Amino acid sequence: MKMSVAFPSKYIAAADLQGRQVDVEIERVEMEDIGDDHKPVAYFVGKSKGLVLNKTNASVIADIYGDETDAWLGRVVTLFPTKVDYQGKRVDAVRVMAPRNAAPLAAASPRQQTQAPPNSGVIVDDQIPF
Repeated sequence: MKMSVAFPSKYIAAADLQGRQVDVEIERVEMEDIGDDHKPVAYFVGKSKGLVLNKTNASVIADIYGDETDAWLGRVVTLFPTKVDYQGKRVDAVRVMAPRNAAPLAAASPRQQTQAPPNSGVIVDDQIPF
C-alpha cells in the first residue's frame, strides 16, 4: 500500500507530479493556516490540490509575474519535482519555474507589466491527477 493513498493530502506533493514537469494555470491564491503558520496557497485551474507557497516558490512567481498575487491569476507556471536540503536531510519537494513561453516581468516595459493579458491557449497536463 502506498502511504500517499493511505494519508492523502489536500496540498500538492512531489509524488503527485509523477516525475514530470507540469504546466498549470493559477486560478487563485488564498492565505491558509498550515500547521502553526499562515501561508499563501496557490490553486490551479482543473486541479483539486493547492500548492503551499514557501518563500522560494512565491519569490519565483513574483519574479515572473510581479509582487501582487492578483496579477498571477490566469498566468501559467511550471511545477517540477526535485530534491532539496531540509533540516539536514535530502527530501522531495515541488519547485516552480517560468513556463517556456513566459518573458520575465523585469524585461517587460511598464505598459506590458500592467496590461499584458494572462497566458491563454497554454495546454496544461490533465493527465496528472492532483
